[in-house]
Amino acid sequence: MDFSGLSIELAMAFLGIIMLVAGLSLPEKGKNVVGAGMLMGLIIIGGMIAVHFNSPVSLFHGMYQSDQFSYFFKMITVVTLIILVLSSMPFVQKNFPERSAEFYTFLCFSGLGMMILASAGEMITLYIGLELMTISFYIITAYCLNDEISIEAGLKYLILGALGSAFLLLGMSFIFAMTGTTIINQIAERLTLQPATIAGIALMAVGLAFKVSLVPFHMWTPDVYHGAPTPVTMFLSVGSKAAAFAAMTRVFVEAFPRSVFEASQWQTILLILAAITIVFGNLVAIPQKNIKRMLAYSSIAQAGYIVVGLLSLNGYGMQGLLFYALLYVFSNLGALAVVEAVEVKTGSSEFDALAGLGRRSPFLAAVMTVSLLSLAGIPPLAGFVGKLYIFTGAVEAGHLWLAILALIMSMVAAFYYLNVARVMYADEPVYEEKVKTSGSAYVGMVICLLGTLFLGVYPGPIADLTQQVIRMFGFM
Repeated sequence: MDFSGLSIELAMAFLGIIMLVAGLSLPEKGKNVVGAGMLMGLIIIGGMIAVHFNSPVSLFHGMYQSDQFSYFFKMITVVTLIILVLSSMPFVQKNFPERSAEFYTFLCFSGLGMMILASAGEMITLYIGLELMTISFYIITAYCLNDEISIEAGLKYLILGALGSAFLLLGMSFIFAMTGTTIINQIAERLTLQPATIAGIALMAVGLAFKVSLVPFHMWTPDVYHGAPTPVTMFLSVGSKAAAFAAMTRVFVEAFPRSVFEASQWQTILLILAAITIVFGNLVAIPQKNIKRMLAYSSIAQAGYIVVGLLSLNGYGMQGLLFYALLYVFSNLGALAVVEAVEVKTGSSEFDALAGLGRRSPFLAAVMTVSLLSLAGIPPLAGFVGKLYIFTGAVEAGHLWLAILALIMSMVAAFYYLNVARVMYADEPVYEEKVKTSGSAYVGMVICLLGTLFLGVYPGPIADLTQQVIRMFGFM
């Protein structure tokens, strides 16, 4: 058996162990270099993914799939971590320098869980990857031990995350009872429309809806995004969502035949939930006064857009899902990296902390503006291309009403995103100090800025790559 398909996961696990050993053995001053070591390891792992991308391997009789789809999401995980480490070094050194190595360890193991989720060809493997990811997040969400809001966020995430996992596991048990297997490809061959089947699909849909923050299973998101350390918010908003959507794609496209999924009415129900999610996330984001909470509700709305792409069950929709997962890395991380830099300087993530940022730090204000305009879907930025694919997929699937609703709510989103720009460029600053960033944070923001611009102006290479990936599902 060819075990090269596990080399990426083994490398990530090894990197996590190195970070742990460094945390236990290095003196406190020596821990300043741990972030650089993590960065070098991630670049090597990214190179390994590029080498293996066109060499798909199926392991353990289909239980683990190292294919182009999984490699695409593994690359998203690695790129997210690289930008995160670059942007977060000042925050980590200011808030928990003595525990920085352990923090990077949990980032590694959370990333490992995301990689397992993307490759899981079997239900229990999928669940193990999900739990490895979320348990790591439970810990680092409450990593600021002297911050009551951080501790509260970690506790809320633990309770509601466990509830979502319980729904998912119970749904898996129903599907296993009806098919006699947990291997996804075999489930598709054996599944028939029975009451227990509908219950299994419903429970799994609820469990996965918790992970991607679909309304009404979103209640943990604003408090956790607000209370968690900003680097954790960055990783949680991008990496965990991408991995959860990879799992949803495996389940709803591969495990459940389209005839069963449509006949059970769950496609229609989930489309309605996606519509409610888009409306709710965008409307509730408008009155927010804390930028992290605003971006939390924005991410709820963005999850609704991605679900529309997934449930369209056609080539454009699937391309939109993959493209959106990638562009979200640059746009959302760019915005949160600016928030993090401001928070390091002022200790606040309220809108007041951003007031006058255009004069105090023109570069940071520019990165924030471009990132938010991309999330709003303004051309020629990356978000416009992603939404174009998703809306086209919805229209092609016969969901014209949903495409129109999503387009209207994109205009609403532009209102509150532009309100942030107004605060940065028009309001008088509450904090007079200039916001300066470290060299590493500057590099992270430049990567986000260039990625957002490149994917919008020249989307061709990524569009070709996404077409190549979705052919394995029979699209295009």
